[in-house]
Amino acid sequence: MSSFRILGGKNLKGEIDPQGAKNETLQVICAILLTEEKVKIENIPNIKDVNLLIDLIKGIGVNVHKINETSYSFEAKNIDVSFTKTKEFFEKSSKIRGSIMMMGPMLSRFGSAYIIKPGGDKIGRRRIDTHLIGMEELGAKFTVENNNTVFKIHAKRLNGTNILLDEASVTGTANIIMAAVLAKGKTTIYNAACEPYIQQLCKMLNSMGAIIKEIGSNYLKISGVDKLKGTNHKILPDMIEIGSFIGMAAMTQSDILIKNVNVENLGIIPNTFKKLGIKMNIDDNSIHVPSQEHYEIESFIDGSIMTISDAIWPGFSPDLLSIALVTSIQAKGTVLIHQKMFESRLFFVDKLIDMGAQIILCDPHRATVIGLDRKISLKGIQMTSPDIRAGISLLIAALSADGESIINNADQIDRGYSDIENRLKNIGAQIERI
Repeated sequence: MSSFRILGGKNLKGEIDPQGAKNETLQVICAILLTEEKVKIENIPNIKDVNLLIDLIKGIGVNVHKINETSYSFEAKNIDVSFTKTKEFFEKSSKIRGSIMMMGPMLSRFGSAYIIKPGGDKIGRRRIDTHLIGMEELGAKFTVENNNTVFKIHAKRLNGTNILLDEASVTGTANIIMAAVLAKGKTTIYNAACEPYIQQLCKMLNSMGAIIKEIGSNYLKISGVDKLKGTNHKILPDMIEIGSFIGMAAMTQSDILIKNVNVENLGIIPNTFKKLGIKMNIDDNSIHVPSQEHYEIESFIDGSIMTISDAIWPGFSPDLLSIALVTSIQAKGTVLIHQKMFESRLFFVDKLIDMGAQIILCDPHRATVIGLDRKISLKGIQMTSPDIRAGISLLIAALSADGESIINNADQIDRGYSDIENRLKNIGAQIERI
């Protein structure tokens, strides 16, 4: 297990490109299981979670060819369904939450799927009821084995139906979409997640011969088809990484140009950071964050304290709440960070307090940040990354702090950020992996 050593207090300057979107990548790689024809995917990020999923689908017989650093072709022609019952499959899939999205394609195309209780970030309860209930409504049956850790799902043929999701789960929506495209008849999904990554999945499936309408809304209409064909697909830039770089630029008083951002798919992310006082110049495909000595948090129109909270799309992504929190540390003013979806995601703030941040953890879901306005610098400490987004937030804090910081469990950051230390070195960061 590796660590990062960071010498903070350095201003960064230069250009940086976001990687391909992690969350979209995990969805579309699972979607290749729906066809025996070749599927080419571009802009795949070289991160731990994606590489684990690619290794997992290789194990069930997918022919994977690496074309270049970010492009792959996949051919799921000769699938060994029995491999999904093995201990090796269970061990590998338990390491990555994205593996659960193999359920829909496997069930729809082969009639059965074995799914281990998925792993991933330790940020609170992440139930999979939405996935299983959706499959049941399409006609599948499931049983639970191995002390509630293995789910066996089977169906001779799925049948289209009307589904009302109990939550707008992104992975749940993706899973049900992938099951429904080969189901018999028509399916409607109401209260569906409609993130750009879900839209991308739907567009990819349509290019493969699926019939999905009302893409971009929370009411999807799917007409099942008998077979899907191959296609070419390009993954969007990662909006969470773009938000991370905006926060990093502000905290370190840096001048950074974030290129190839696909602004139209960022939603309210830029405006949310503007509420924290961060200036940026935006054009169609880049965001320039100039160096700012001070940035001031806005208040609501009635003068009350600004609240930044997460919400389903087109609301602010929960993956960026940690970034917004750490960015607020050196702002002028006060902000309430309200993490509604996960009850353990804010538990990393004790490390920021140890560095000198003024943060009151109100309860598991809310933290109040009283900005330091650069009157006090954070100090470097030794800490451990508990999850991907907390990890990058601690890294941002360390880059802005005086002195040396050590971040243990850097592998957590590697799960979501590709070659992050070298990309940051290229814009002036003093960081090394140890």
